[in-house]
Amino acid sequence: MQTNFTAEQLANPGTARANEILRSCVHCGFCTATCPTYKVLGDELDSPRGRIYLIKDMLENGKVPDAKTVGHIDRCLSCLSCMTTCPSGVHYMHLVDHAREYIEKNYRRPLGERALRWLLARILPYPGRFRLALLGAKMARPFRRFVPDARLRAMLDMAPRDIPPPSLNDKPQVFAAQGPRRKRVALLIGCAQRALNTDINDATIRLLRRHGCEVVIPKGLGCCGALTHHMGKTGESHAQAAANIRALAAEIAGEGLDGVVINTSGCGTTVKDYGHMFAGDPLEADAARVAALAKDITEVMVDLGLDDAAHAPPLRVGYHAACSLQHGQQIRSAPKDLLARAGFTVLEPKDSHICCGSAGTYNLMQPEISGELKRRKVETLEALTPQVISAGNIGCMMQIGSGTGVPVVHTAELLDWATGGPKPRALADVA
Repeated sequence: MQTNFTAEQLANPGTARANEILRSCVHCGFCTATCPTYKVLGDELDSPRGRIYLIKDMLENGKVPDAKTVGHIDRCLSCLSCMTTCPSGVHYMHLVDHAREYIEKNYRRPLGERALRWLLARILPYPGRFRLALLGAKMARPFRRFVPDARLRAMLDMAPRDIPPPSLNDKPQVFAAQGPRRKRVALLIGCAQRALNTDINDATIRLLRRHGCEVVIPKGLGCCGALTHHMGKTGESHAQAAANIRALAAEIAGEGLDGVVINTSGCGTTVKDYGHMFAGDPLEADAARVAALAKDITEVMVDLGLDDAAHAPPLRVGYHAACSLQHGQQIRSAPKDLLARAGFTVLEPKDSHICCGSAGTYNLMQPEISGELKRRKVETLEALTPQVISAGNIGCMMQIGSGTGVPVVHTAELLDWATGGPKPRALADVA
């Protein structure tokens, strides 16, 4: 794609990166075939190719974004399926992230939208606040039919039936390896996950310790910055990410780390991109170091190998591939291979490359499109007649779980159970 940015525009690192990405696009349109919003809406401007044209026009001409352009970019899930499909290697993630930052700085949203986005940014990354909000939503749910805004109704629907108390395992501490120490790793404990499902971190810690890992929860860890980053709130997202980088850099400089383990794939995609996010920043070297050590829990377990994985029955597991795992991190076989090695029968649904509609805050801000994608994903998963559904991302788990009666658990919970841990609580009624 030909571009015409001025030298002054290209002095901005974000615009210079956008220019590189735009010039790599050859308009082939392969991306439209795998774009969830294009599949649902059928509008070229709700496809990656269409959004690329809109972003180019907006950035190149230095426009104040208009409502139409913002609407089409807001409807992007950032599922990154287009990046897997693209034969030209267009790095759409960096492009749409820069576009969202540009919109946040240059477009004044209607008051209701501004209030909703402000609220989400102030609540979701903070487990204590989020837990209180979930309790409030749970109490308000009986009055749901009186709420006129679909986005607010989606927020009420998000609250799980049982809200777990905080886990003591999420506090800063060190868990010794069981047996000889093979690795020393830090666990990124997340933010929303700590309020929604504390079993995931608990299972991850047991699984790692059982396989010879000393697990560190460094002081100062919090939200990775992904939620606000994808809302274009760069100042907030970088502040959150910087806190994690400093906390992890201190561990690296101290007793050292062999890895930074992440069990929420949406966080993993962002942490692995810290080097790009902090390019030119004083924290760049530390950010790149952290990014290089970041590993999804399934990557770590493939490296360690499963020991004594014969403690769980051979359940039929419908495997949901989170977009941030299969597209954002290009991890596809590891989770399925591990589950199979643990004795489970792994089943993959039709159109497994298509998003479930969760996508961070997307299910709250675009509930209609999100709901349709959820319906389609649940239909393909239930067609497998699984006894349990497994996923590697809390957002996907909540999204799919709200649309099916089949238990949904994290992959790490199943691997923990198979190697000697407790049966996941969500499977209490599964024989």
